[in-house]
Amino acid sequence: MDEEKRTTQTIIRTKPSLKAAAEKAARDDGRSLSSLIEKLLADYLRAKGYLK
Repeated sequence: MDEEKRTTQTIIRTKPSLKAAAEKAARDDGRSLSSLIEKLLADYLRAKGYLK
């Protein structure tokens, strides 16, 4: 699979407690917050058949 360049920016609003928990999870996984969100979204979309 070709690696796409990350050129699209997405802004979300969330509760501060959710962001703090996600930042901790990302740190624990050795990722940035953006990387964690991208992974979780991609995993969800693959599971639902929207992404190959």
